Amino acid sequence: MKTRSETVHLDQKIALVHDFLIQMGGAERVVEVMAKAFPAAPIYTSATKSKNLFPVFQSGNVVNTWMQRIHSMDTLHKKLFFLYPLAFKSLRISESKDTVWISSSGFSKWIPKPDGAKFVCYCHTPPRFFWNPDEYLQNEISNPLLRSFVKSLMPLFRRSDKRQSDKIDVFVANSLNTQKRIKECYGRDSIVIYPPVDIDRFQVSEKKEPFYLVVSRLVSYKRIDLAVEAFTKAGLKLIVIGEGPDRERLESLAGDSIQFLGRAPEKVVEEKMAACAGFVFPGCEDFGITPVEAQACGKPVIAFRGGGALETVVEGETGVFFDDPEVASLSTAILEFEETDWDPAVIRTNAEKFSTERYLSETRALLNQVSNNHLEKD
Repeated sequence: MKTRSETVHLDQKIALVHDFLIQMGGAERVVEVMAKAFPAAPIYTSATKSKNLFPVFQSGNVVNTWMQRIHSMDTLHKKLFFLYPLAFKSLRISESKDTVWISSSGFSKWIPKPDGAKFVCYCHTPPRFFWNPDEYLQNEISNPLLRSFVKSLMPLFRRSDKRQSDKIDVFVANSLNTQKRIKECYGRDSIVIYPPVDIDRFQVSEKKEPFYLVVSRLVSYKRIDLAVEAFTKAGLKLIVIGEGPDRERLESLAGDSIQFLGRAPEKVVEEKMAACAGFVFPGCEDFGITPVEAQACGKPVIAFRGGGALETVVEGETGVFFDDPEVASLSTAILEFEETDWDPAVIRTNAEKFSTERYLSETRALLNQVSNNHLEKD
């Protein structure tokens, strides 16, 4: 991918696209930052669920597809995956736009490309249900016959996803980990821009209470079960914030030292991060914003050695890793963690590398280049 270094003014004729605005997570925070930075930009998406949305998504700028009218869309949105290509293909970007910024871990790339527009895709991950179906479908579809049928469709969706990727002018990866997957799945180069983390939400805290913290959606691939079992075995207090279909199973594994708070307001999350002894991140994520948020409080992290954590946690300085997705491996890391003296100021400095300001600066520079034809498709 060839670039030129000139800095030019960015034309504000930009549209934003996202898979769906139903569950609020790291991807939606990226779109929130973009919507605030470009307040005149329309946001095209498959469907929107107003409850629990960030306020910026409750404006008249959001354009939904016909999937918005599906009853119980908020609970069925993953099972209706086969409808998204048709839904996005039915969308039309109504006004002339120079640049279309697409946030994608699923089907948003299917939106038709207007004549003369440039497509910039901020890729959180190539869709796991296409490219890693065994892992994903095991977690999402419990019926084995239905799971087998859906799996048989995946080669068709992979081919279609690859075709849609061909119309992207510039791929942006949210981590080196995702950059590698974009190359493997699409055969495309990409530019890494780490997602924005609202560092200013958090302050370094000298408070250290005798508990560890997990903040996550409770789905099986997040491997919260490893943390629940390891901390139960160690008799150490672990607070789990989050909700999801795996909660009942996790509670069945938990001993008396494990506390489940369910979905909690941001203020509670901030308070617990500021007070915890350490943050636990047992899954393998494409990036993972919550470990960075914990480090913004000066709190060290215990993380699985894989995925985006390798780019956000500095071993021995801001956290420790465990090598195998097993309780014994995590238990060993907990012992190492408790024997280490941590410097909150050093940990906070590492988190500041992932600030919202840094993200916007890098993104605006990239969009400037794209808007003025200073970036060529690889």
